[in-house]
Amino acid sequence: MYNFALAFVICGVVYFIGEAVSNLTKAWIPSVFVTAAVLLVGFWTVIPTTVVSDSMLIPFGSTIGIYLLITHMGTVISIKQLVSQWKTIVVCLAGLAGMCALCLVILPGVIGRDLVVAGLPPLTGGIIAATTMMKAAEANGLAEAAIFAIAMYCVQGFAGYPLTAVCLQLEGKKLIKGYRAGEYKLESAVSDVDAVNGKLNNGTAEEHKKLIPPLPANWNGPVVILLKLGIVAWLATQLGSIVIPVINMKISGAVYALILGVIFTSIGFLDENAINKANSYGIIMFALMMYVFDGLNGCTPEMLGNIIGPMILLIVVGVIGMVILCFIASKILKVSFLMATATALTALYGFPPNAIITEATCTALAQTPEEKEFLMSKMFPPMIVGGFTTVTITSVVIAGIFAEMF
Repeated sequence: MYNFALAFVICGVVYFIGEAVSNLTKAWIPSVFVTAAVLLVGFWTVIPTTVVSDSMLIPFGSTIGIYLLITHMGTVISIKQLVSQWKTIVVCLAGLAGMCALCLVILPGVIGRDLVVAGLPPLTGGIIAATTMMKAAEANGLAEAAIFAIAMYCVQGFAGYPLTAVCLQLEGKKLIKGYRAGEYKLESAVSDVDAVNGKLNNGTAEEHKKLIPPLPANWNGPVVILLKLGIVAWLATQLGSIVIPVINMKISGAVYALILGVIFTSIGFLDENAINKANSYGIIMFALMMYVFDGLNGCTPEMLGNIIGPMILLIVVGVIGMVILCFIASKILKVSFLMATATALTALYGFPPNAIITEATCTALAQTPEEKEFLMSKMFPPMIVGGFTTVTITSVVIAGIFAEMF
């Protein structure tokens, strides 16, 4: 009975359970945590430890799938939006610098250098950082460090969600109090993600000229869109094999994929929001996520018990370092410390939880549609840009650097 098709079904059911719990709890319990927990318990009981490789998802997810997704990330970043939120970007970078600095100074002698190196990039970002560190750790024969990277990615949201919710609640109450007192005026709100990704609220793309004109729609089908992503991804792999003389080390091809994605989108070679336009995001993300979770098949209850303590220490010390630098940056830039901290904390969960938590907070605090629109105009754009800065951009760069540090 058991074959590649049933293995695929098992992976799909486990993934669905995680998504269902996340939806029912409005993302307060992250899907990645639930999926990882179900699969881990399954590995210890009834699910074959080879289920992901048996489903044939791994060859795709672990190779071209990763590079297509990273390149795609560069196609959804609006340079104009990033420029307009430059203070948010500076604050987020400061927060991540504080997180990395304090952990690297304090923790190597406490939990071990390999665990710090493996765990920090996932803590500063998302799945790409976790995947990069898992592969780097495995390549160096560090099985525990590889599992630590995945585990950190799966549990980091539990620290990020409540801390962000508190910051947004306090900031929102302060803002709405000032709005009701007439201290603030209603501005045009950004109420949907399309607007943040360089689109107008009516759903039409923002017009701007590019060096390369777009292909006619009947020529630019899903395979052509993926072909163009593949070309840029291939260029990134070639650049990733070059040793940089100044630093005498290679920079991960993932970093180049992200940078080239932004560049080739800005000149018109790549489509904006490319993978979604090719209707391929779901299957690529599914394959990549299952590849990441496959790294848990060697985790025993004893090994899990050994890394829980280091995980908690890394999160606590990392968040303390982040908050300290956010406080300093907020004072220098004269921005709200609460909002600065909230945007930096997006590193612990990214999109879409950052959008969900922000909108839920605005809905809970507002008494009228106008009040919600005001709160959204103040809090939604920096939270989305914060997620792009931390998870989409900086964590990929950090992972590319840390992968060479084992």
